[in-house]
Amino acid sequence: MIRPSGDVAVYLCVAPVDMRKQGASLALLVEQSLGLDVFSAALFCFANAKRDRVKIVTWERNGLVLWTKRLERRDRFVWPALSSETTVSMSTREL
Repeated sequence: MIRPSGDVAVYLCVAPVDMRKQGASLALLVEQSLGLDVFSAALFCFANAKRDRVKIVTWERNGLVLWTKRLERRDRFVWPALSSETTVSMSTREL
């Protein structure tokens, strides 16, 4: 797996996202719904309602990068509970 450097911010979108969305749609969601700059040095993480799929979007020099991971069987990602906050920030080490 590609490991981000330590100076990159990581934001988790708390609300579940439709995993049919691709990079451009997720970038639009970052800017319009989360109120963050998709061109900043940050990773933006999204999960589906079952928490078995995650997509991570980031801007790298001249284009968007989209990482996708799907867990098999009954495994689930640990994700923050829905709250009044739209995002939760964390370090790259915690990611």
